[in-house]
Amino acid sequence: MAEATQTTPATTPSRGRPKTRVGIVTSNKMQKTVVVTVSRRAAHPKYGKIMSLREKYKAHVEDHDYPAKITINEGDRVRIAETRPGSKDKRWRVVEVLEKTKNV
Repeated sequence: MAEATQTTPATTPSRGRPKTRVGIVTSNKMQKTVVVTVSRRAAHPKYGKIMSLREKYKAHVEDHDYPAKITINEGDRVRIAETRPGSKDKRWRVVEVLEKTKNV
């Protein structure tokens, strides 16, 4: 009594879309890395008070070489996207610069 077992081909799960955030560059003093501060407003889980929360992300910028070639300045508004780990702290990359600061 041999039963016929049908195996379906293994479908590879899609990775989905990476998370994106919009924030302000607070530091550009590293080579190929900028620090982006993302601010958001959220309700406190228990008390419901609206709070201003912020998170800092280190993001990769390929063409940014701090002392020689600065492509992104502090104060620029950028969009960052999640990516595979680039180092111990870097898990994000700069996708686009939304708004440049006026250099005074």
